[in-house]
Amino acid sequence: MKNAVVTGAGSGIGRACAQALLKHGWQVALLGRRAEALQETAAGFGAAAWVQPCDVSNEVQVQAAFAALRERWGRLDLLFNNAGGGLGAKLPDEVSGSEWRAVVDVNLNGAFYCLREAFALMRAQRPQGGRIINNGSLAAYVPRPQTIAYAATKSAISGLTRAAALDGRVYSIAVGQLDIGNAATPLTIGLANGPGALQPDGTRRPEPQLDLDSVAQTFLAMAELPLSANVLFSTVMATQMPFVGRG
Repeated sequence: MKNAVVTGAGSGIGRACAQALLKHGWQVALLGRRAEALQETAAGFGAAAWVQPCDVSNEVQVQAAFAALRERWGRLDLLFNNAGGGLGAKLPDEVSGSEWRAVVDVNLNGAFYCLREAFALMRAQRPQGGRIINNGSLAAYVPRPQTIAYAATKSAISGLTRAAALDGRVYSIAVGQLDIGNAATPLTIGLANGPGALQPDGTRRPEPQLDLDSVAQTFLAMAELPLSANVLFSTVMATQMPFVGRG
């Protein structure tokens, strides 16, 4: 049985991808800040789903979670670095230092803390190697208006992915990135309903969304590749959403 860690597993993309792994016979450590939400993700999967409350922006908590994983399983085959968040629409001069740091702490620092711990496990274990998938975003390439903190951190994730893929290949650690556009989650429901998404010209327009099952299928295809193959970057998005030629 293969072992995986999914961060931000209490809802949305993290929940969908964690449950896809569980349905395909993986053991999954569910990391997130809200224990109750993690329990909901784990419901019905028995001992294969391991609830591990953890704030990924807290380096000590991340170290403790991975130490517990090492003790419980002895090896790690997959990390899905999924936890992340952003701010409401704000112009650059409206973003406070504390708001900026909060986004950086989760989206970038948290992703690095988890990647570092997973990399160490994968490099030391025998047989050596494993896979790390970072949740990027279309915002890494074409940001939405008034999302400077989110766009900056997701651009940084692309650099994190490339650097870790380079450093990991000699150890059979395959590192890739899944960039998702307009996934239908509770946080993005406003994109398809009501006034819709803010556009570069200042108007708002409803946009098509991608169902979470399609996201999970794409993720699973990456996750279950043999370590001799790697998808460095994969984009999955709603077919009719504005991305190519956005705006």
